[in-house]
Amino acid sequence: MTDYVRHDLRIEPARDELSRQRFVSEMRRHILGDLAREMRSAYDKRVEPAIVREKGRAPEDGVEVHRGMRGERAYRFYSAMRVNCQKLVWRSVIPTIERNLKDLNRKVAATGANGGGHGGSLRLDPLVQTPSYVANHDVHLMPGCYHTEYGHGDAAAGALYDNGTAVFSMGLFGNERDDIGTSIARFVSLKFPQFHPLRILDMGCSIGSNTVPWAGAFPEAEVHAVDVAAPLLRYAHARAEVLGARVHYRQMDAAQCDFGSEPGFDIIWSSMFLHELPPKQVRAVFREAHRLLRPGGLMLHMELPPNCRTVPYESFYFDWDSYYNQEPYYKAFRDMRPIDCCAAAGFDESKFMEFIVPSLARNGEQELRDYVSRQDITVDENTGRLVPSIRWYCFGAWK
Repeated sequence: MTDYVRHDLRIEPARDELSRQRFVSEMRRHILGDLAREMRSAYDKRVEPAIVREKGRAPEDGVEVHRGMRGERAYRFYSAMRVNCQKLVWRSVIPTIERNLKDLNRKVAATGANGGGHGGSLRLDPLVQTPSYVANHDVHLMPGCYHTEYGHGDAAAGALYDNGTAVFSMGLFGNERDDIGTSIARFVSLKFPQFHPLRILDMGCSIGSNTVPWAGAFPEAEVHAVDVAAPLLRYAHARAEVLGARVHYRQMDAAQCDFGSEPGFDIIWSSMFLHELPPKQVRAVFREAHRLLRPGGLMLHMELPPNCRTVPYESFYFDWDSYYNQEPYYKAFRDMRPIDCCAAAGFDESKFMEFIVPSLARNGEQELRDYVSRQDITVDENTGRLVPSIRWYCFGAWK
């Protein structure tokens, strides 16, 4: 069942709007379930055997699988349905946002003006330019991407992202679309019980869905978050305040942070951010994380598992977004080896780590605890996929 926005920035859909949103969410469930299984069946029955006959071996990578799948009706139908449904995700919530936008912007502005009462802050910088890799793409096919503003003090992009991902996620991201941050922050607190971070930074935070959980998991810590998109940050700050979290949001490029003479960070974190950057920027973000971390600090990134960790069919399945979902750097990032990214930025390879973290919302506390002591990082059909038993992949290194 879809979890809709529940916090005090929620905008109430009319009955027909709510019906449309539920329909789109259930359509996504059908596409990622039934149609995905039909596509896999076509691969098993026809495509893989054809490649074996032609090459005398099984497919070597996702590119070879993709090439073989292009002629399959099941794949073409799956792709057409998924692209159109992705567009419908955003279209299903836009009328609600447009109807309520003036009131929403007033509420966001009021929260920003008085600080919301929970000690967080917002600092926007009009000199920060939107990078071309954001400005030139409607990432995730989201109209206007993250940065577009429709007036002074606008927060429409934040509302679109929050309400759209509620439809998109089919209830699998937790009540506030925060399960990635909640699960991994909890995992870190259990795995490293002697580690008590006092300063945490989220790079590329969007609306802070996966920032706020770090403030909850480590209440003594000062939590900061950066993004280039002003409308997302306005919404993120107001959202954190109405949720009772103290987070300091700043408009910055994660590859070029300006924290002046402030102390370094004990944890630097990102979630589903790196794959939206060109490889050159990915490397810059890793170098920046290394620079900003204190000695003994921890860098962590949550992403889909890399191609070096997935079998060819799963690589093909995950790389779909790079071709059809306006995420042109997705495959290039997944082709990078995480340990190489860390080492090139100055981290010691011996301090590199990878984890599979069960979703706390879907799998419960006990399964998450069971994974704390596991060394196995086998990527299976539940890792990174929007399925009921979803598990998250993350990697990083100690400085």
